[in-house]
Amino acid sequence: MNEAPAAKDGISRRKLLIGGGAGVGLFVAWGLWPRRYAPNMRAVDGEHLFGPWLKIAEDGKVIVAIPQSESGQGVYTALAQIVAGELGADWRSVAVQPVSASSSFANTVLARAWATVFLPENIALDVDVGPVANSIDEIARRETFVATGGSSSIRQFERPCREAGAAARTLLCQAAAARWGIAWEQCRTDRGFVIAGQQRLSFAELVVEASALEVPSPIPLNPSARNRLSGRDAPRLDLSAKVDGSVNFAGDVRLPDMVFAAVRAGPAGNTRLSSVDEKAALNMPGLLEVVKTDKWVAAVASNWWAANNALDAMAPVFRTKGRMADSTEIAQSLSNAIAKGPGFRATKIGDVDVAMAPEAGARIFKADYTVGAAVHAPIETRSATADFRDGRLQLWLATQAPYSACLAAAKAIGINVDDVVHYPVMAGGSFDRNFDNSIAAQVAVISKAVGRPVQLTWSRPEEFVRDHVRSPALGRLSAAMNAKGAVKGLTVRVAAASSMRELANRMNGQNVDTARKSASGQYDLLALEGAQIPYAIPNISIDHFPVSMPMPTGPWRGLANSYNCFFVEGFIDELAHKAGVEPLSFRMRMLAGQTRLARCLKGVATMVDLDVGAGGSGRGIACHSMRDSHIAVIVTARNSESGVRVDRIHAMADCGRLINPDLARQQIEGGIVFGLAQALGSATNFERGLPTARRLQDIDLPKLADMPEINVELVRNDEAPGGVSELGVPAVAPAIANAIFSAAGIRLRELPLLSRGL
Repeated sequence: MNEAPAAKDGISRRKLLIGGGAGVGLFVAWGLWPRRYAPNMRAVDGEHLFGPWLKIAEDGKVIVAIPQSESGQGVYTALAQIVAGELGADWRSVAVQPVSASSSFANTVLARAWATVFLPENIALDVDVGPVANSIDEIARRETFVATGGSSSIRQFERPCREAGAAARTLLCQAAAARWGIAWEQCRTDRGFVIAGQQRLSFAELVVEASALEVPSPIPLNPSARNRLSGRDAPRLDLSAKVDGSVNFAGDVRLPDMVFAAVRAGPAGNTRLSSVDEKAALNMPGLLEVVKTDKWVAAVASNWWAANNALDAMAPVFRTKGRMADSTEIAQSLSNAIAKGPGFRATKIGDVDVAMAPEAGARIFKADYTVGAAVHAPIETRSATADFRDGRLQLWLATQAPYSACLAAAKAIGINVDDVVHYPVMAGGSFDRNFDNSIAAQVAVISKAVGRPVQLTWSRPEEFVRDHVRSPALGRLSAAMNAKGAVKGLTVRVAAASSMRELANRMNGQNVDTARKSASGQYDLLALEGAQIPYAIPNISIDHFPVSMPMPTGPWRGLANSYNCFFVEGFIDELAHKAGVEPLSFRMRMLAGQTRLARCLKGVATMVDLDVGAGGSGRGIACHSMRDSHIAVIVTARNSESGVRVDRIHAMADCGRLINPDLARQQIEGGIVFGLAQALGSATNFERGLPTARRLQDIDLPKLADMPEINVELVRNDEAPGGVSELGVPAVAPAIANAIFSAAGIRLRELPLLSRGL
């Protein structure tokens, strides 16, 4: 077993030399690097900028810049709520404006979390060490690392948003104080007014004077992050537009002289376009042009339906050399990886070899857990609009990595990235699908070829064929238990692709195939995210066995937490039954020092009656910690004539200080539904290089009739905000599997749970 540099959080304390990009080198010329970045939000007549985050109009409207992709998680509302709360604005006067990538909005929280995958595997770092953390932050800003993912938006931007609101509040107070002849510290703001005693002036009356003043340093924040807005159930700012249909997604963009395109490509791997019957489409109504590369072919028409039909008529043929994706072969490669290695040890506590030795006298239990390739399947398939003219490209696209999208588009048509203008739009779902920016390159090529604005939309089959799936994975777990039922040793071996290294390579400009090959065989600490054991077990080892996949893989909602929690919490439940101890009590007695997670377990237990009911019903429990948040889930299931049915799901979550409790509840409830979908479906097999799933009906998503009653309660405290949007996903599938065992005595160790025809 090779030792991956590992210590705290799986990362060792070694000297870090980092340089240009996210690669390896040496920091030089620090003095030449900019420390301040100009705002990229523009003010029109009657508006005044207050830094990169905020502008205030002369009619009192407050407009907050949003650098993050809105895909339903409520980031438009949450970030605006933080700014407006610190500012003292009237929520009815608050609006948002999505802005393009800027160094001002670099996501340093995500950069630190993902730093290991942007570095070669022989480089290790401790992101908690001050100089290293500062270096990563500076690189993130320098390289415009703007990204939406990892439940990081609030954790990253709460402080900058508070500072933005506080700076504008201070300037408005200074402007009012100058009129009143008092010290500005005597002023306060509330509901869009500056107030001092009985005197009050609206923001609209003060904005011109305030915008000409200088912000004091340090920026005077309010004493508490809690205020009249932050921590309250403020209405979502995007709700009405989504209800009445006025919101613009990428597929809603309309430009003068615009045409529509559909595209077709072959299986992943060394695939080339072999032939296409263009003559068969010549008489198709609406067809205007055919654009080909060595990897794909696009039809351009007066409408998308005509373009897609033209592709069907052309019947493109692709040839693939070498390995092609096949589910049977993938399963064997996962097993071989653990059996033959090499593996990389990320966590080592105590000595598992001694704990597992025969002379130790412990009982040894082993189990294999597997998960299939999970597809993202957002409601909106990938769509983008582009207009290339006079050497510049305008791009309308929903993306979680906007600067990377601009790089991909620029590289595809041979222009400078500074000549790409990106207009952010809302996403119709994503679940990390929108880290894939290959559509940006495609639409740029097509627009340049036809000389007109083009809107490219992928069909649902194309979406599935092109998906960067959540890696299939195998978890091989072993435990040593003494005669009293105490777990003395635990090993977790995970075989999976190095998906996050693959993503990092793509974000650094490599194409899909090169990125996959470059990541092959390299260990990926993020492939073990969620495998960290919260329980007080004296001897633990956690290993990653990288597996080269024949198809692209990437992040999926919850990243590796989605499968590692299934491995760990399913196996812990097995050990509880082996020890003859009720599963909740078994977990609780091992949660030394895990106060917040233990509180969630106790809390969810009070929400339900844990006694097994009559009629073959049962309950399953699972818990998980991720992104500084914690959750415990109890699933109630029962036997029915058609099989085992999930009736209720209860959850208790601790996400720290909540910006908008209703948003948090929405995200956890949505995550639970996503976790239910993971348990029932969301996966595809592969045959001859292609996924067997081509339509939504092929992935067994839960229907409304299948939905159980869902109850979520939130722990209220003043801890720093944790991640919310992915928290509901990981613990649901193991809780369902554990409930099925409780109800029917069947132990399911494979996701989807119905994959064996049960």
